[in-house]
Amino acid sequence: MSGGVDSSVTAWLLKKTGYDLIGIFMRLGNNQETSEAAARRVCRQLGIKFYPLNLARQFKKEVINYFLSSYKKGLTPNPCVKCNQTIKFGELLKIVKQLGADYLATGHYARLWREFPIFNFQFSKNTNTKINCKLYQARDKSKDQSYFLYNLTPEQLRQILFPLGGYTKEQVRKIARQAKLPYLTKESQDICFLAGDHNDFLKKKLKLKKGKIIALPPDPHPNPLPFVASWEREKFSKKIPLSCEERSGGGARGGGEVIGQHQGLPLYTIGQRRGVEIGGTGPYYVARTNYKTNTLYVVKDGDNPVLYSDKLITSDINWISGQKPKFPLICQAVIRYRHQAVKCTVIQPPLNLPLSKGEKKSGGVRYLVRFFEPQRAITPGQSAVFYQGNEVLGGGIIIK
Repeated sequence: MSGGVDSSVTAWLLKKTGYDLIGIFMRLGNNQETSEAAARRVCRQLGIKFYPLNLARQFKKEVINYFLSSYKKGLTPNPCVKCNQTIKFGELLKIVKQLGADYLATGHYARLWREFPIFNFQFSKNTNTKINCKLYQARDKSKDQSYFLYNLTPEQLRQILFPLGGYTKEQVRKIARQAKLPYLTKESQDICFLAGDHNDFLKKKLKLKKGKIIALPPDPHPNPLPFVASWEREKFSKKIPLSCEERSGGGARGGGEVIGQHQGLPLYTIGQRRGVEIGGTGPYYVARTNYKTNTLYVVKDGDNPVLYSDKLITSDINWISGQKPKFPLICQAVIRYRHQAVKCTVIQPPLNLPLSKGEKKSGGVRYLVRFFEPQRAITPGQSAVFYQGNEVLGGGIIIK
């Protein structure tokens, strides 16, 4: 229970269906008094017990620290993905199971499909482990949150309910009005622990160093490697296909011109326009960053080929089914939240790059994703999530 309309209507729907409920509010240490009061009022009206749960320490360790450390490394993280993985369906799910609950229900806009074994129609603790679950996009595509849920495992899916998956946002608001639920009318923001501007938070938490801004000329070779048609015959070389950074010559080709001074590299994301302030000669778009030289590279044209790539490499992959699919996998990929799903081929070639500590712990498996058409502003640190139609297959973190 967050106090908002989505979790409030979720509780109302389940109560009406006949479930025995308890409402849990997660205290995350970020000025949530108003939200907690609203969640408490909704629970009181529905006649269900209300439990505030302090997860501030775990949230800071798993989400906020991850957020800041990613920016220090030159990555653009998605804290909602991390929160779902480690807090909501990690710590919280463990606790509610310890309390004796059969399921954890949330207000996420996503759909679950449960396939029951033949001759087994009981929906109980004993049969739950035998149920095969699949994750799908929500009916309301404009509010779909399946992108943030690709890290869920089969065991977790069997213990989760998403009652809002078949509703539109307007239908949910209508239910809340008709039920006269005393929910908090203010919509939640994308990053819940930010009280103000995203960059203001980074400026307070990170030691930022100013540096040069260099304008790159147009890239004459945006796609140096042709699309591979026959994956079975293709043997990838030990060298990784060229990245956007390598294709741009590290910013040195063509003698890029120094045009200004940036305020700290963590404040800039690939493809970004807002915040690149060059004193009246813009607009400029972030093409890449070089943390070794503390240099920001920009281009004048938002459609400059240097902003596009037909491939990416992912790590920390999770497959929803618990099993690897057959490769090569032709599917659709979403490379950032609200990005349109685009056709791609996923393969597992011998990518001989040194693994990070985190990758070694997760098995060190990397995948190459090749797009049928080049994509703009592929950003390391974001998630690439794979779909087959409306079904979520899995996803991973973009590392290159």
